Amino acid sequence: MTDSTSMTAQADSDGHYDDGFLGQHIQHLLVAVEHELRHAPGGISELALIKALQRPPWQLIGEVSYHDPEKLYPVHFLLFHTLYRLRDQLVESGESLKISPLGIRLTLEDVVGGHGLPDEPDQLRAFYLDLSQYRMPEDAIQQMMDDFWSGRPISGPDSDEVLAAAQELGFDEVPRDFPEVKQRFRRAVMQAHPDRGGDTRGIQVLNEAFSVLKAHFSRPGQ
Repeated sequence: MTDSTSMTAQADSDGHYDDGFLGQHIQHLLVAVEHELRHAPGGISELALIKALQRPPWQLIGEVSYHDPEKLYPVHFLLFHTLYRLRDQLVESGESLKISPLGIRLTLEDVVGGHGLPDEPDQLRAFYLDLSQYRMPEDAIQQMMDDFWSGRPISGPDSDEVLAAAQELGFDEVPRDFPEVKQRFRRAVMQAHPDRGGDTRGIQVLNEAFSVLKAHFSRPGQ
């Protein structure tokens, strides 16, 4: 992509693109994200997708500060904005897109040419498609990211996502209760600490898995 280097350079120190450039950048992301998903039939995590978009030929995402919510947020928001736009575009071709930090995957719908977008309100879709949410005050970003990583999502995870989260924490199957999750999570975070040879991204993966399991056990009947 000939202008990918200039696209990365357009982001300011907080990872934001100026309004005049944002639409063009999203269009490039749509192309790149769909390409990466079609070459990952088993799905791809948000972290792996970010890494793919950082590499040539795309170079659509610059260096990501995973430990700084204010700088991580615009990267995460634009990626999920792109994913929800792509999901809407794929409806007519009978494809669906599962969107989760732990697993993003293209699949074929059981019924091609069905009812299109879901009838029930999708609050996550509404949030990420609202570009006014791209720029938020620091305190609002901190609260939003705390909610996201701490198990207060707008909608609950599905069974595949719950199992994948459990496996990230070292379980073979979904555990029986949440205290068991917390114990395993604490142990895994200690082992993944940079002082023990781990890294920040590894800890973020564990945080994502913990968030999914916390949301699962927070639902009535669990």
